[in-house]
Order: sequence, then structure tokens, then C-alpha cells
Amino acid sequence: MSVTEISRPAAAPAATEAERTPPTVAMRTGGGLIAYVRKVWAITLKDLRAEFRAKEVVLTMAAFSILAVIVFGLAFDIRVPESAMVAPGVLWVTILFGGVLGLNRAFGAEADRGSLAALLLAPMDRSAIYFGKLVAGLIFMLIVDALVLPVILVIFDVNLFQPLNLLGILLGSLGYVAVGTLFAALTANTRARESMLPILLLPVMVPVFVAGVGLSAALVDGRTMDAVLRWLLVIGGYDLLFLTIAYLVFDMIWEEA
Repeated sequence: MSVTEISRPAAAPAATEAERTPPTVAMRTGGGLIAYVRKVWAITLKDLRAEFRAKEVVLTMAAFSILAVIVFGLAFDIRVPESAMVAPGVLWVTILFGGVLGLNRAFGAEADRGSLAALLLAPMDRSAIYFGKLVAGLIFMLIVDALVLPVILVIFDVNLFQPLNLLGILLGSLGYVAVGTLFAALTANTRARESMLPILLLPVMVPVFVAGVGLSAALVDGRTMDAVLRWLLVIGGYDLLFLTIAYLVFDMIWEEA
């Protein structure tokens, strides 16, 4: 063996497939869909347990929403001849403004406690954090919706417990929480997030608000099924669009932060 061969450094071992795979891709593919769903559920369960202990999100949203329905009922009872004319608008306005109170806490709780950085360093794809927060927020929204509908029935004497209307509320709440969770992440580290979130969120939610009111009004007025399905398609398309956008850009939000 020559001196040149002795002094030549050993060749570095070939990189394994896991080392060549980018971290984000590895986390998205590693373990498959079941592992990804478990991570999403872990984030959701964390928020549900925190809410069960603190009881600050659902109670605040429910109190505001019920009081809003009562105030609207007292106001419109004086000037509006038929309650069915305003009940759909009251329902969706209540959902729109009551939901902001819960979305403010989506990432605000971690930001206030100083645990947001630890959450982002968790060994999982950050989109799993987004979807976990989305599922928890949707559960909170649906609980409040279930409390508001009987109040509207009592105050306005309008039955909104129709299957297609309930489907519209579910899809509308999903789109609302999907966009709201994304904007809550954008404003999590700002001092004025309580005021910035509704300023960013409410203009983007105009299509869902208009479609939701149109859907509920069509059902209350007994219009044709084509009108109802058209509004459902608008809400469903909105949900699909913004869920896709949120999945693609959620990582970029924290890279810029």
C-alpha cells in the first residue's frame, strides 16, 4: 500500500434516503396518513382539554351570541312585521361576530403563555398544527351554533332546524374557522391581535355570509331546491379553496415570523 493510499481520507458514506428527504416532506410522508391524523388529533385534544379546564372560549362565545340574538329580537320586534324576514340574517351575523371571540384564542393562548415557540418546534408538520387547531375551533363553533338555534326559535318563532340549513351552517362554520385559524396564526405575535383579526377576517368572509343568508332565507321562504343547492355549492367551493390555500401557506407564515 502506497503512502498516497494511506493518507487519502476515507470516502463519506452515501446519504440514506431519509437524510436526502427534506424535513417537511419526511414529516408529511413518514408514518403515513394514520400517523398524521394522530398528530392532528393530539393538537385538537390539547385545545379541548385546555378549554375544559379554563372554560373561557365556549362560554364567552355562547354568552355573546345568545345576548346578540336577544338584542336583535327586541330591536326588530318594534319595526319588522315578520320575524322570518330577519331571522336568517340574525343567525349568520351572530355566527360571524361570535366566532371572532373564539378564533382570537386559537394561537393567542400559546402566545400569552410563551409556549408558542415550543408548539412550533414539536416534531410534526406544521400543517398538522393548523388542522388540529381547525378541528378544535370547529367543535367550539358548532357547540355555540347548537345553542343559538333554539334561542332563535324562541325569540323569532322561526324553525331553522332544517337538514339543508344545518348542512349549510356546518359548511359555513368550517370555512369560517379555516380562514380564521389562518389569520389567527398571522396575528398571533402582534400586540393588537384582538382588533387586527376581525379587520382581516370579516371582509374575506363576505361570500360565506351572503351565501349563508341566501341559503337560510331560501329555506325559510320555501323556494326551489335549485336556489338552495346553488348557495350550498358556493359555500362548499369557498371551503375547498381556502382549506387548500391554508395548507399550502401555513408553513410560510412562521418562516416569515
